[in-house]
Amino acid sequence: MDEGTVILGTAGHIDHGKTTLVKALTGIDTDRLKEEKARGITIELGFAYLDLPSGKRIGIVDVPGHEKFVKNMVAGAMGMDLVVLVIAADEGVMPQTREHLEICQLLGVKEGLVVLTKTDMVDEEWLELVQDDVRTSMRGTFLQDAPVVAVSSITGKGLNGLVKLLDAKVAGIRPRASTGPYRLPVDRVFTMRGFGTVVTGTSISGQIQEGDEVRIYPKDAVARIRGIQVHGQERREAFAGMRTALNLQGVDREQVERGDVIATPGTLHPSYLLDLDFLYLSSAERPLRYRHPVRFHSGTAEVIGRILFQGHEIHPGEKGYVQIKLERPVAVLPGDRYVLRSYSPVRTIGGGRVLNPLPRKRKRTRPDLWEELKVLDQGGPRDIINYHLKHAGTRGLNALELSVRTGLYEGELHAELREAMEAGDVVRLDADKGLYIHADTYQGLEEKLLSSLEEFHEENPLAPGRSKEELKSKVLSTWGPPKLFQKLLDDLVRSGRVVQEKDLVRLARHEVSLGEEEGRIRRRIESIFLDSGLTPPSRARVLEELPGAPGVSQGIFDLMVREGTLVRLKEDLYFHRSVLERVKDLVEKFMHEHGEMGVNDFRELTGGLSRKYMIPLLEYLDSRKITIRVGDKRRLRS
Repeated sequence: MDEGTVILGTAGHIDHGKTTLVKALTGIDTDRLKEEKARGITIELGFAYLDLPSGKRIGIVDVPGHEKFVKNMVAGAMGMDLVVLVIAADEGVMPQTREHLEICQLLGVKEGLVVLTKTDMVDEEWLELVQDDVRTSMRGTFLQDAPVVAVSSITGKGLNGLVKLLDAKVAGIRPRASTGPYRLPVDRVFTMRGFGTVVTGTSISGQIQEGDEVRIYPKDAVARIRGIQVHGQERREAFAGMRTALNLQGVDREQVERGDVIATPGTLHPSYLLDLDFLYLSSAERPLRYRHPVRFHSGTAEVIGRILFQGHEIHPGEKGYVQIKLERPVAVLPGDRYVLRSYSPVRTIGGGRVLNPLPRKRKRTRPDLWEELKVLDQGGPRDIINYHLKHAGTRGLNALELSVRTGLYEGELHAELREAMEAGDVVRLDADKGLYIHADTYQGLEEKLLSSLEEFHEENPLAPGRSKEELKSKVLSTWGPPKLFQKLLDDLVRSGRVVQEKDLVRLARHEVSLGEEEGRIRRRIESIFLDSGLTPPSRARVLEELPGAPGVSQGIFDLMVREGTLVRLKEDLYFHRSVLERVKDLVEKFMHEHGEMGVNDFRELTGGLSRKYMIPLLEYLDSRKITIRVGDKRRLRS
């Protein structure tokens, strides 16, 4: 375990000796403010460190006990791995003792012990009574089986035993993983002459190195790490769990404040709306009503918001799913712990975990929208990935967006995605950008594309296929990634269900077939162009002479053009292909005999043809690379 990767926090009622105990253990007075020293109470978070007999160094966060400063206590408790619940032996369990314990439980603190201070002020009989009361008060909490240690910070009695017990506890605590984005909720900001802006906090995930770029969330400011300190010692890097000071280059003191999060760029997304798993404490005095104002605490941030849920009220002791609409955005990740406190009077009322940092709004009248949150609460990583991809629809999500929504990173995320693709749940659209879409969405688009072609063929039986761009606009009625439609088309072509010919797309089973009436019209058109030879009528004139519905005649005419029976030379001028072949044969024969051909030669060769037909024919021969123009003459290409 890297030194400093375990954070011990104090908790307990005001004037129960938390700060004095920390000073007795470490020699460090965590009350640094003049007001704190003058009033003899802790107001802000205090920090120290303790070197244990095993050689490990732990960080210590000393929190205020006064009820007016519980919000500061919550900020300090967010990063705790181990809590020391301090209870004065001469007073026993008090209101802030209970509230601090509730806060630690809501924040998911699992390890701790109870320390009875001021034992030099009571006799043995009283101490036994207090110990019994403490054990009774701890029932049903994570401290119900924790050691209860009696000490005196004044005489030093019991301190050595406490240190040994802490050493044993720390040995059993699993260090925080250094994977995922770096995050440091800011609890203090100040300026140092010659250095600039400095922030402090507990690194709660990832790792950071000197020189790295960071972003300040929920703001949009970017800074670079100029220097790092851990417990006053300069370091090249900091890891999750360390009490850390960062010297930020590129931002002013006014651009950073307590409650902000220093993080790896692009890894968080500020949001005004959150999905939450919520426990309403049984100690709450009254039911919680819909849209009731509350104080949301996460990291070191405190934001006013309104609580939203299915139904009209939540009763004390109930657990369920809620949304909170905040007055200003916060930057959190799934799994982050939070605490709710009532707006007025201020009291801790509940808390839990963040389920979704970027949710859609959930209506009270739609039970299904609340029921689906069970997936985010109880589902495995694959279930959560599928949930977010389904709701992303045709837009899809890239790996970074999935990380923000799922809390999965790097190897763990890619392993889950790989298994999901093998199981057929997820489709990767872009290997380079790592863009993913849910298989149900993708299959729905395939069916929509095939249905669109089916409908087109029914309405246009003589058309060989639908324009690719027109088909795209029909299939992707909402926005989708650029490569989505092409992958759909490529996959359907590869499967043999669809055929693409240049810019036209058709179902593989589609064939243009003419009925008896259409056959007669086709033969009539061909006869007109064969009989007219080198002086064919216009398309419009031909269509006027044909029987039946104009749309049918036009479709057959276009079909003959597409299959090459009729060849368009310019605007409204079409020739039968056999007529053009005869012209080609005449020109080649003439060229072989005379070597070259002028315009008058071509006129005589074609029986005195007018320029209306002659010039387009000559240009057609040039475009087919049969002839090449040299001056005012034409010659055969080699």
